[in-house]
Amino acid sequence: MSSENNQDKDNSIKLLIVGESNVGKTCVIKRFVEDKFVKYHLSTIGVDYSSKMIHLYDQDFKLKIWDTAGQERYHNITPQFYKGADGIIICYSVDNEESFSKVEEWLKQIKSNIQIEQVSLILIGNKCDIKDRIISKEKGEKFAEDLNISYFDTSALSGEGVNEAITRLAKNIVKRRGMKCVSRNISLMKEDFLNKNDEKKVERKCCF
Repeated sequence: MSSENNQDKDNSIKLLIVGESNVGKTCVIKRFVEDKFVKYHLSTIGVDYSSKMIHLYDQDFKLKIWDTAGQERYHNITPQFYKGADGIIICYSVDNEESFSKVEEWLKQIKSNIQIEQVSLILIGNKCDIKDRIISKEKGEKFAEDLNISYFDTSALSGEGVNEAITRLAKNIVKRRGMKCVSRNISLMKEDFLNKNDEKKVERKCCF
């Protein structure tokens, strides 16, 4: 593979958004990618795909976002799309108690399909523009805090929190990649150092 292709791969970030049906996952992605709100659209069947270029840390990254269907009957389709995921957005609606209670089930599914320590997660409570919300922001924040992940109130209608949430997720992924590279370089340096020391030991033995 050419160095150019390797660079494209390094600068590509795969994201998934999961959650129950009708919590606004597709609308959140539409707002982020196209900066518009689509009130009426067909429910996602299986998965849908969008992409957007984003500039972080003096580099351009291509976010590849997979919008998964929330309907229970499509859950058996979803697992194959976890492969290679860098980050996952777990979405519920602040006016839907059931969608919030199902977050734990989505977490179980994520853990059963991917090594959780290899991905970055965020939790978003969508439709925060609704006046009579059922799930408070504090409750969402506490749930996310217990999981040691970031929480964001979002509104696909107004755009509130959408860019901030997904950008934060992308930044976390890029930072994690950087830490892996640093760790790998340190390991290589240690290995090189040990090899050199071994060579010196061999040289000394030869000299005696």
